[in-house]
Amino acid sequence: MVLRVATWNVNSVTARVDRLLGWLGTAKPDVLCLQELKSTDEAFPTGQVAELGYQAATWGTGRWNGVAILSRHDITDVRRGWDGLPEFEGVTEPRAITATCGGVRVTSVYVPNGREVGHAHYEYKLAWLDSLTAAVAAPARAGLPYAVLGDFNIAPTDTDVWDISLFTESTHVTPAERAKLADLRARGLTEVLPRALKYDKPYTYWDYRQLAFPKNNGMRIDLVFGNEAFAGAVSDAYVDREERKGKGGSDHAPVVVDLDL
Repeated sequence: MVLRVATWNVNSVTARVDRLLGWLGTAKPDVLCLQELKSTDEAFPTGQVAELGYQAATWGTGRWNGVAILSRHDITDVRRGWDGLPEFEGVTEPRAITATCGGVRVTSVYVPNGREVGHAHYEYKLAWLDSLTAAVAAPARAGLPYAVLGDFNIAPTDTDVWDISLFTESTHVTPAERAKLADLRARGLTEVLPRALKYDKPYTYWDYRQLAFPKNNGMRIDLVFGNEAFAGAVSDAYVDREERKGKGGSDHAPVVVDLDL
Protein backbone atom coordinates (compact mmCIF):
# COMPACT_ATOMS: atom_id res chain seq x y z
CA MET A 1 0.00 0.00 0.00
CA VAL A 2 1.26 3.47 -0.88
CA LEU A 3 0.35 6.18 1.62
CA ARG A 4 0.91 9.82 0.71
CA VAL A 5 1.62 12.05 3.71
CA ALA A 6 2.02 15.80 3.33
CA THR A 7 2.54 18.95 5.36
CA TRP A 8 1.63 22.53 4.46
CA ASN A 9 1.71 25.84 6.26
CA VAL A 10 -1.41 27.18 4.60
CA ASN A 11 -1.11 30.69 6.12
CA SER A 12 -4.86 31.13 6.79
CA VAL A 13 -7.20 28.33 5.83
CA THR A 14 -10.03 30.83 5.42
CA ALA A 15 -8.11 32.95 2.92
CA ARG A 16 -6.91 29.89 1.03
CA VAL A 17 -9.80 27.45 1.23
CA ASP A 18 -10.13 27.30 -2.56
CA ARG A 19 -6.40 26.62 -2.91
CA LEU A 20 -6.64 23.92 -0.23
CA LEU A 21 -9.60 22.19 -1.85
CA GLY A 22 -7.98 22.38 -5.27
CA TRP A 23 -4.71 20.95 -4.00
CA LEU A 24 -6.45 18.10 -2.21
CA GLY A 25 -8.14 17.25 -5.49
CA THR A 26 -4.93 17.21 -7.53
CA ALA A 27 -2.21 16.00 -5.14
CA LYS A 28 -4.57 13.58 -3.38
CA PRO A 29 -2.65 13.16 -0.12
CA ASP A 30 -3.94 10.43 2.17
CA VAL A 31 -2.87 12.45 5.21
CA LEU A 32 -2.28 16.21 5.26
CA CYS A 33 -0.87 18.14 8.22
CA LEU A 34 -1.74 21.83 8.17
CA GLN A 35 -0.27 24.74 10.11
CA GLU A 36 -1.04 28.43 10.66
CA LEU A 37 -4.78 27.96 10.25
CA LYS A 38 -5.66 31.41 11.65
CA SER A 39 -9.07 29.85 12.20
CA THR A 40 -11.22 28.60 15.04
CA ASP A 41 -12.27 24.97 15.09
CA GLU A 42 -15.83 26.08 14.32
CA ALA A 43 -14.76 28.12 11.28
CA PHE A 44 -12.59 25.39 9.77
CA PRO A 45 -14.04 24.15 6.43
CA THR A 46 -14.75 20.67 7.80
CA GLY A 47 -17.80 20.16 5.60
CA GLN A 48 -15.99 21.17 2.43
CA VAL A 49 -13.06 18.82 2.98
CA ALA A 50 -15.53 16.06 3.90
CA GLU A 51 -17.07 16.40 0.44
CA LEU A 52 -13.65 15.39 -0.91
CA GLY A 53 -13.51 12.37 1.40
CA TYR A 54 -11.40 13.80 4.22
CA GLN A 55 -11.95 13.66 7.95
CA ALA A 56 -10.51 16.55 9.94
CA ALA A 57 -9.02 16.94 13.41
CA THR A 58 -8.33 20.58 14.26
CA TRP A 59 -7.01 22.77 17.03
CA GLY A 60 -7.43 26.45 16.38
CA THR A 61 -8.48 29.56 18.27
CA GLY A 62 -8.45 32.08 15.45
CA ARG A 63 -5.17 33.67 16.45
CA TRP A 64 -1.89 33.57 14.52
CA ASN A 65 -1.41 29.81 14.78
CA GLY A 66 -3.58 26.68 14.66
CA VAL A 67 -2.94 23.16 13.38
CA ALA A 68 -4.94 20.37 11.76
CA ILE A 69 -4.75 16.86 10.35
CA LEU A 70 -6.85 15.80 7.36
CA SER A 71 -7.14 12.14 6.40
CA ARG A 72 -8.89 9.93 3.87
CA HIS A 73 -8.65 7.20 6.51
CA ASP A 74 -10.31 7.19 9.90
CA ILE A 75 -8.69 9.60 12.34
CA THR A 76 -8.22 8.05 15.77
CA ASP A 77 -6.49 8.75 19.08
CA VAL A 78 -6.38 12.52 18.57
CA ARG A 79 -4.32 14.54 21.02
CA ARG A 80 -4.14 18.33 21.05
CA GLY A 81 -0.80 19.38 22.51
CA TRP A 82 0.69 17.37 25.36
CA ASP A 83 1.41 17.61 29.06
CA GLY A 84 3.90 20.35 29.86
CA LEU A 85 3.31 22.37 26.70
CA PRO A 86 4.82 25.81 27.40
CA GLU A 87 2.69 28.93 27.50
CA PHE A 88 3.46 32.32 26.00
CA GLU A 89 2.15 35.34 27.87
CA GLY A 90 -0.16 33.04 29.83
CA VAL A 91 -1.66 31.34 26.75
CA THR A 92 -1.30 27.73 25.62
CA GLU A 93 -1.18 28.18 21.88
CA PRO A 94 -2.59 25.59 19.43
CA ARG A 95 0.67 24.52 17.82
CA ALA A 96 0.62 20.70 17.81
CA ILE A 97 -1.92 18.00 17.11
CA THR A 98 -1.32 14.24 16.91
CA ALA A 99 -3.46 11.46 15.45
CA THR A 100 -3.34 8.00 13.88
CA CYS A 101 -4.45 7.75 10.24
CA GLY A 102 -4.16 4.74 7.95
CA GLY A 103 -1.78 2.90 10.24
CA VAL A 104 0.58 5.87 10.58
CA ARG A 105 0.80 8.23 13.55
CA VAL A 106 1.61 11.86 12.81
CA THR A 107 2.17 15.04 14.79
CA SER A 108 1.52 18.30 12.94
CA VAL A 109 3.60 21.09 14.48
CA TYR A 110 3.83 24.84 14.06
CA VAL A 111 6.96 25.75 16.01
CA PRO A 112 7.05 29.32 17.36
CA ASN A 113 8.90 31.79 15.14
CA GLY A 114 11.15 33.19 17.86
CA ARG A 115 10.99 36.73 16.44
CA GLU A 116 14.57 37.74 17.29
CA VAL A 117 17.46 36.36 19.32
CA GLY A 118 17.12 37.39 22.95
CA HIS A 119 13.39 38.09 22.68
CA ALA A 120 11.04 36.35 25.10
CA HIS A 121 9.50 34.60 22.10
CA TYR A 122 12.90 33.15 21.22
CA GLU A 123 13.21 31.65 24.70
CA TYR A 124 9.65 30.36 24.35
CA LYS A 125 10.64 28.73 21.04
CA LEU A 126 13.55 26.88 22.64
CA ALA A 127 11.39 25.74 25.57
CA TRP A 128 8.66 24.65 23.16
CA LEU A 129 11.16 22.56 21.20
CA ASP A 130 12.36 20.94 24.43
CA SER A 131 8.79 19.96 25.24
CA LEU A 132 8.36 18.57 21.71
CA THR A 133 11.45 16.39 22.10
CA ALA A 134 10.06 14.95 25.32
CA ALA A 135 6.62 14.39 23.78
CA VAL A 136 7.85 12.46 20.73
CA ALA A 137 9.96 9.97 22.70
CA ALA A 138 7.17 7.45 23.24
CA PRO A 139 5.60 7.44 19.74
CA ALA A 140 9.04 7.37 18.14
CA ARG A 141 9.74 4.07 19.91
CA ALA A 142 6.31 2.56 19.26
CA GLY A 143 5.68 0.00 16.56
CA LEU A 144 3.67 2.25 14.24
CA PRO A 145 5.36 4.37 11.60
CA TYR A 146 5.52 7.81 13.20
CA ALA A 147 6.45 11.27 11.95
CA VAL A 148 6.52 14.76 13.39
CA LEU A 149 6.18 17.19 10.51
CA GLY A 150 5.31 20.78 9.85
CA ASP A 151 6.71 24.29 9.98
CA PHE A 152 9.71 24.08 12.31
CA ASN A 153 10.87 27.66 11.66
CA ILE A 154 14.44 26.31 11.61
CA ALA A 155 16.73 25.84 8.62
CA PRO A 156 18.75 22.70 9.45
CA THR A 157 21.96 23.78 7.66
CA ASP A 158 23.46 26.89 6.08
CA THR A 159 22.61 25.55 2.63
CA ASP A 160 18.93 25.59 3.59
CA VAL A 161 18.77 29.38 3.28
CA TRP A 162 19.37 31.30 0.08
CA ASP A 163 22.13 33.51 1.51
CA ILE A 164 23.42 32.59 4.97
CA SER A 165 25.38 35.86 5.21
CA LEU A 166 22.07 37.70 5.57
CA PHE A 167 21.03 35.62 8.57
CA THR A 168 24.00 36.02 10.91
CA GLU A 169 21.97 37.93 13.50
CA SER A 170 18.67 36.15 12.88
CA THR A 171 16.61 33.36 14.33
CA HIS A 172 15.99 30.16 12.35
CA VAL A 173 19.71 29.42 11.95
CA THR A 174 21.19 29.80 15.44
CA PRO A 175 23.20 26.96 16.98
CA ALA A 176 20.70 26.73 19.84
CA GLU A 177 17.78 26.15 17.48
CA ARG A 178 19.65 23.62 15.36
CA ALA A 179 20.69 21.79 18.52
CA LYS A 180 16.99 21.17 19.18
CA LEU A 181 16.76 19.34 15.86
CA ALA A 182 19.72 17.23 16.95
CA ASP A 183 17.75 16.38 20.09
CA LEU A 184 14.92 15.06 17.91
CA ARG A 185 17.37 12.89 15.99
CA ALA A 186 18.65 11.53 19.29
CA ARG A 187 15.10 10.28 19.96
CA GLY A 188 15.38 8.02 16.94
CA LEU A 189 13.87 10.37 14.36
CA THR A 190 15.46 10.91 10.95
CA GLU A 191 14.81 13.85 8.68
CA VAL A 192 13.54 11.99 5.65
CA LEU A 193 13.40 14.67 2.98
CA PRO A 194 17.07 14.99 1.95
CA ARG A 195 17.21 11.24 1.43
CA ALA A 196 14.49 11.35 -1.21
CA LEU A 197 14.60 14.71 -3.00
CA LYS A 198 16.13 14.73 -6.43
CA TYR A 199 17.01 18.40 -6.92
CA ASP A 200 19.08 21.18 -5.36
CA LYS A 201 17.78 23.90 -3.07
CA PRO A 202 14.43 22.36 -2.14
CA TYR A 203 13.22 25.46 -0.30
CA THR A 204 9.75 25.39 1.23
CA TYR A 205 9.23 29.05 2.18
CA TRP A 206 9.67 32.31 0.27
CA ASP A 207 8.80 35.75 1.61
CA TYR A 208 6.05 37.61 -0.24
CA ARG A 209 8.29 40.66 -0.55
CA GLN A 210 11.10 41.62 -2.95
CA LEU A 211 10.23 38.96 -5.54
CA ALA A 212 11.66 36.28 -3.25
CA PHE A 213 9.87 33.41 -4.97
CA PRO A 214 10.78 34.28 -8.59
CA LYS A 215 14.38 34.76 -7.45
CA ASN A 216 14.25 31.53 -5.41
CA ASN A 217 15.39 33.43 -2.33
CA GLY A 218 13.91 30.91 0.05
CA MET A 219 14.41 28.77 3.12
CA ARG A 220 13.83 25.10 3.89
CA ILE A 221 11.98 25.22 7.21
CA ASP A 222 9.10 22.78 6.63
CA LEU A 223 10.53 19.46 7.77
CA VAL A 224 9.59 15.80 8.16
CA PHE A 225 11.16 13.68 10.91
CA GLY A 226 10.24 10.00 10.99
CA ASN A 227 11.06 7.00 13.15
CA GLU A 228 12.72 3.95 11.62
CA ALA A 229 9.43 2.42 10.49
CA PHE A 230 8.41 5.65 8.76
CA ALA A 231 11.78 6.65 7.27
CA GLY A 232 12.41 3.14 6.01
CA ALA A 233 9.15 3.19 4.05
CA VAL A 234 9.81 6.45 2.17
CA SER A 235 9.73 5.83 -1.57
CA ASP A 236 9.59 9.41 -2.84
CA ALA A 237 9.31 13.02 -1.69
CA TYR A 238 8.96 16.44 -3.22
CA VAL A 239 8.25 20.09 -2.53
CA ASP A 240 5.23 21.21 -4.57
CA ARG A 241 6.56 24.52 -5.88
CA GLU A 242 3.66 24.74 -8.32
CA GLU A 243 1.25 25.36 -5.45
CA ARG A 244 3.35 28.35 -4.32
CA LYS A 245 2.88 30.01 -7.71
CA GLY A 246 0.17 32.43 -8.71
CA LYS A 247 -1.93 35.00 -6.91
CA GLY A 248 -3.27 34.20 -3.46
CA GLY A 249 -0.98 31.33 -2.54
CA SER A 250 0.58 30.66 0.83
CA ASP A 251 4.17 31.76 1.36
CA HIS A 252 4.96 28.08 2.01
CA ALA A 253 4.79 25.18 -0.45
CA PRO A 254 3.41 21.76 0.49
CA VAL A 255 5.93 19.01 1.22
CA VAL A 256 4.87 15.54 0.11
CA VAL A 257 6.25 12.17 1.20
CA ASP A 258 5.16 8.83 -0.27
CA LEU A 259 5.40 5.72 1.87
CA ASP A 260 5.45 2.15 0.58
CA LEU A 261 3.78 0.25 3.40
